[in-house]
Amino acid sequence: MSGLLRLPLHDLHVELGGKIVGFAGYDMPVQYPLGVMGEHLHTRAKAGLFDVSHMGQILAYPTGNIEELALDLERLMPIDVAGLAPWRQRYGVLTNDTGGILDDLMIAHRGDHFLIVVNAACKAADFDHLQAHLRCANLTMCSDRALLALQGPQAEAALAQILRGVGAMRFMDVRIFGDIWVSRSGYTGEDGFEISIPNTQVAVFARSLLAMQGVAPIGLGARDSLRLEAGMPLYGHDIDQTTSPVEAGLAWAISKTRRAGGARAGGFAGAARILAQLSSGVSRLRVGLRPDSRAPMREGVVLLDGNAPIGRITSGGFSPTLNAPISMGYLPLKFTEIGTLIAGDLRGKPTPLRVCALPFHPTNYKR
Repeated sequence: MSGLLRLPLHDLHVELGGKIVGFAGYDMPVQYPLGVMGEHLHTRAKAGLFDVSHMGQILAYPTGNIEELALDLERLMPIDVAGLAPWRQRYGVLTNDTGGILDDLMIAHRGDHFLIVVNAACKAADFDHLQAHLRCANLTMCSDRALLALQGPQAEAALAQILRGVGAMRFMDVRIFGDIWVSRSGYTGEDGFEISIPNTQVAVFARSLLAMQGVAPIGLGARDSLRLEAGMPLYGHDIDQTTSPVEAGLAWAISKTRRAGGARAGGFAGAARILAQLSSGVSRLRVGLRPDSRAPMREGVVLLDGNAPIGRITSGGFSPTLNAPISMGYLPLKFTEIGTLIAGDLRGKPTPLRVCALPFHPTNYKR
């Protein structure tokens, strides 16, 4: 016994030949017989099915009305919750009093309540944080539901065979189909869906998708390489409680209405630091990096200007789509111009890298 929690689809992952590893307190499949590179390329070309049931699904119902709860949530994150239209969702970050990121999340307006999807390693702390700071909400952690992600250019065609109407959804739409909750979103840069389904139904549902031509099971390894190509930060690696959303390159997620001069400017945790950075700039920034060598530069590699340390890589690996290594990391602002040549300390040897734009691979969302 590993002592780790098991996903509702654990037996199916084993049956499919999944290699099981520990991640965020769960036994999870890191890859299947197709291999990480094969799974990655399959998702880009067809459709990949990911089990992300380890993530937290939190229902937030208002004790009064939904408008009051939206404003209450705005005290905890620098996004426009009050302006989020029903049946739409938005990316956001929970911030602390110093402007650091407690977690990044998706928040969906579902008519009379919100659904908040948070990272697995943070979900207990996030729930406690929301419970402690929201003044007009009843919260429930959905422990009886699984979460699947179906990603890739053939995702819509596959899911539409089970759920009529998903083809009409656009990026960031949310819908409820009986017991099944669907959002048109994901973590790969591809078009796709995240599907919340009762634990008792998920095995039949997953097997139905996997029986379709073009759909294959995808593990954690390819999920990581796909999100890296898409330039998406991973909590606990690229962003954490010391990182502000502006430094992390997530200023686009800070709504205009919450910025200086906006209708509801400030008023959120860490607003002093975050608004100052939006106005005056930051001293460091998350950037994309392309090593000149074929050797991947992974998390922890120290970035150099000559022999002087100037930053470090927070995510890195090999890009199957580009057939080349890629990395992300933080650099002082003067080194962040596209094309800037620096070096990484690769096993004691300075190895050249160039700053490049994010994402490494264009996104393919249905707008």
